[in-house]
Amino acid sequence: MVKGKEAAWSVVGLAAVVVAGWLLLRELHGLTLADIAAAFAAVPPTRWLLALASTAFAYFALANYDRVALEHLGRRLPFRCVALVSFTSYALGHNLGAPMLTGGFARYRAYSPKGVSAAEVGVVVAFTSLTFTLGALLTGGLVLLARPEIARRWYDGPPWLATLLAAGLLLGPWLYIGGSLLHLPPLKRGGFSLIYPRPPIAAQQMLVAPLEILGAAGIVYFALPDAVNPGYLDVLGAFVAAFSASLASHAPGGLGVLELTFLNAAPQIPTAPALAALLAFRLLYLIVPFAISVVVVAIYEKRRLAQLRRAR
Repeated sequence: MVKGKEAAWSVVGLAAVVVAGWLLLRELHGLTLADIAAAFAAVPPTRWLLALASTAFAYFALANYDRVALEHLGRRLPFRCVALVSFTSYALGHNLGAPMLTGGFARYRAYSPKGVSAAEVGVVVAFTSLTFTLGALLTGGLVLLARPEIARRWYDGPPWLATLLAAGLLLGPWLYIGGSLLHLPPLKRGGFSLIYPRPPIAAQQMLVAPLEILGAAGIVYFALPDAVNPGYLDVLGAFVAAFSASLASHAPGGLGVLELTFLNAAPQIPTAPALAALLAFRLLYLIVPFAISVVVVAIYEKRRLAQLRRAR
């Protein structure tokens, strides 16, 4: 059953890449590599350093996703261990697609020797996914309250609809916090079950998830030249929509989906610098961490194999 679901999500992800890639090629008609290179050159070195710092900040926040999930289970592991496992799991999951499956397998390989059961790893995976969802809703809702014109780029309608959409996005996190404070019983719908955590855990979820999104959006913001940079809030609003869509698509690395959604959510940014900034995001947030994670996994598996041989 699991293999069938994994295959289905792989098909969905590949289909998303094909469709988004075709639509993206239409958006990039007439764009040259020289245009993108010029956009890269227009960003000063100090801003590249800030983009790198934003990457580190985002992955630090991601490590706290796992830490909070383990704390929810009553498990306390050294933060250095949790940070390394989280970094590797997210780097693999973001790039290979179907992050709940790929990231879950990586977590199981690393956490099981620490006494964390397979069922508990499943809870960690679900809990971290919920944390991101809550953070995306919270961040997106607050951005829309501050910049309602972002929503109006997607529809022609009265301004109050943007405020209504923002309220709808914020409703989920507030209901979640309310359920935690009131110690409500688990919310069950079919095979889905939501267990409200203790209030301190829920509060930490509401803190670390927006911080990770703020850091990741900062990479794109700092990689945009000043002349065409619309400001952090506009970049953040477009990024939340694009990053959420890329994860929901299950496409490996959100390939094509991220770029297409961002370009449509931020039409005031010229295509060449926007694409260059997204390439910088891919390099710093996806490709470099993926390369590092492959080395980390290889070293870890080699050590485990050596331990098994010594045990025999």
